[in-house]
Amino acid sequence: MPPLKALEREFSEIDSNFQQFCSSQGILSVEDFLVHDLNVLVAFAEQHDTSKKLKQGITRILSIIDNHHQPWLNGMKLLEDALQNKHVLSTGYEGIDHLLQGGLHQGQLTELVGPSSCGKTQICLQAASNVADKYTGAVMFLDTCNSFSPRRIACFLTRSMSSSSKEDRQRSLERVLRNIFSYSVFDIFALLDVLQQVECKLKSQAFTGDNQVQLLIIDSISSLITPILGGNGANGHSLMTSAGLLLKKLAHEHNLSVLVTNHMVGGEGGSLKPALGESWKSVPHVRILLSRDRGGNLCDASLLKHPSVASGRFVRFMIED
Repeated sequence: MPPLKALEREFSEIDSNFQQFCSSQGILSVEDFLVHDLNVLVAFAEQHDTSKKLKQGITRILSIIDNHHQPWLNGMKLLEDALQNKHVLSTGYEGIDHLLQGGLHQGQLTELVGPSSCGKTQICLQAASNVADKYTGAVMFLDTCNSFSPRRIACFLTRSMSSSSKEDRQRSLERVLRNIFSYSVFDIFALLDVLQQVECKLKSQAFTGDNQVQLLIIDSISSLITPILGGNGANGHSLMTSAGLLLKKLAHEHNLSVLVTNHMVGGEGGSLKPALGESWKSVPHVRILLSRDRGGNLCDASLLKHPSVASGRFVRFMIED
C-alpha cells in the first residue's frame, strides 16, 4: 500500500495538511492505518479547526484500504487463471530458464539475491533484451544505480545475430531499444510514486500503445529500501511491505513478470545474508541465490523458493561479460 504523499495528486482530501496531521501520529502510509486505533485518530482530528476535512481524509484512506482487499477465489478459479492468463518469458539464459521450468512466470515476483558482481544486473539486462526481442513486448527497467546499459543490450543482440547482416542487426537493435523503457529511481518514495503511475497507465491501456508491458525490472530494489530500515521505527518496514504488495498486485492484475534484485550484506560471523532481511523474505513468489567464482564467468544459481518447484534445485551456467 502506498505512502500518503503518493496519493496527493489523485485524492484532494489527502493534501499537505492531512499528511502533516497523520505524520504527527506516526502515520506515513496507507498501511499504517491498519495498525492504528481509528477511534483515537478521529478523536485527535476533532481537536483541530479543520476536523471536517481531516475526517474526510480518514474516510478516503479507509476506502482505499477497502479497495485493496482481494476477493476470495476457489482452487478452480486459481487454476484457470494460472493456465489461461499467465505465460512464461525466457530470460535468455538456458540455466536460469531450466531452474524456473521455462523462465519468468507472468503474475509472479521473482527475486535475484547475491553479492556484488555475481551477475544479477547481467541477467536483468539479458532478460530485458530477450523479452523485447523475442516476445515484442514492452519492458520497464527501473534503474536505481545507473546499471542500465544500451551498449550491453547491443552486445547481447550482436551475439545472437552473429550471422545476420549489419543492417538487420541495426534494425533489430532499434526495435528492441524502443521496447525498453528505462527510468532512474533513487529513493523509495520515488519508486512508489512511479509504480502508482504505472498502475494508472496500465489500467487505461495508454502506456505503450499496442505493445503490452510484459516485464518490469527493478535493479536493485534493496538499494532503495535498506536506507529506510535502520532504527527501531516501523515506518521503513511499512514502506517496504507497501512496495512488495504493490509489485505483486501489478504482476497479478496485469499479467506482468516482475524481476527484482537484492544485494548481500555482512551477517554474524562474517557470513553474507540478503540485505532486506527476514521481513522481505515472504514477499517474492520466487527467490534465486546467485554466486560466481571471482574472476570467472561461471555462475551458480540455487532455487530458494518457488510456488510450484521444490527448493534446493541448482544449476551452473556461463555469463559472458
